[in-house]
Amino acid sequence: MKRTGNLIERIADCDNLHLAFIKSCRGKQCKAEVIRFRERYDDNIRSIRDALLAGNVAVGDYNYFTIHDPKERLICAASFRERVLHHAIMNVCHDIFDRSLIYDTYATRRGKGVYAALDRAVKGASRYRYMVKLDYRKYFDSIDHEILKRQLSRLFKDKGLLTLLASVVDSYSTVPGKGVPIGNLTSQYFANHYLSGLDHRMKECVRVPVYIRYMDDVLMMDDDRMRLRDAVGEMTGYSETELSLRLKTPVYRCCDNGMPFLGYVVRPHCLTLSGRSKRRFRKKIESCRVKYETGELGEGEYASHLLPLLAFVRHARCRKFRETCIVR
Repeated sequence: MKRTGNLIERIADCDNLHLAFIKSCRGKQCKAEVIRFRERYDDNIRSIRDALLAGNVAVGDYNYFTIHDPKERLICAASFRERVLHHAIMNVCHDIFDRSLIYDTYATRRGKGVYAALDRAVKGASRYRYMVKLDYRKYFDSIDHEILKRQLSRLFKDKGLLTLLASVVDSYSTVPGKGVPIGNLTSQYFANHYLSGLDHRMKECVRVPVYIRYMDDVLMMDDDRMRLRDAVGEMTGYSETELSLRLKTPVYRCCDNGMPFLGYVVRPHCLTLSGRSKRRFRKKIESCRVKYETGELGEGEYASHLLPLLAFVRHARCRKFRETCIVR
């Protein structure tokens, strides 16, 4: 793919920085750091622009916190100023990252997402006999900085942009030279692109009939179980030698028996909820109900908490389960 250059000026453009500010504000309008940034908006935007053009952007101002849903994760959130910077970069670079990906990669892409990946998986399960699910051990923590920077240099030729991206990559590590922070917009793009070479190999060289990837979760399908095992062997070898990654133990199933994937169970012609997702849904619904009844949540807030939960379960075949949880 032809490399792209002369992008720093587009990233530093005032209109692009304003758009980045608007995107960074979504859902955070009342946060203190957003209010402070807005109070000196012109000065802050000019400061980011000047730093970009001078090639001396400061990065690495992170806030750390731990979440426990669905499992314990250390989240690394950039300061608001850096979130504006990250959005400004990806406003310009999104299409370049996107062009490097195969059709069946579904994270961080317009018109894709979890539900598109699941719909594709259901269609595949309706056609093929066997499937295998794979994911990586500590994926975000294991991304190798030098490998990632080499990949980025094959996408971009703008030296200023490559220096900026390298500084973002190097601003965080779990062990020296490894890891990108969960929680940053740039990390989502880096982590998704990191496996793009593997995607092309599996589709274009190994020719897996169905290959679906959402970030580091992969689902492959075929009518021949041995071909699937060979494909897993190819994927394991490439991951270890070219990407310095380790796969978890693969899970094989007959398509008729269903496979847990992205919070659902993929079956021929339909999705159902996994047991884990049902337990999480019950817990969250009950928590929202208690907060509403005790006055901790107003009516509007209660509704805003319920809507995404209902959207999640409505995508699956689970009407009776949904009714038993919602109707007391």
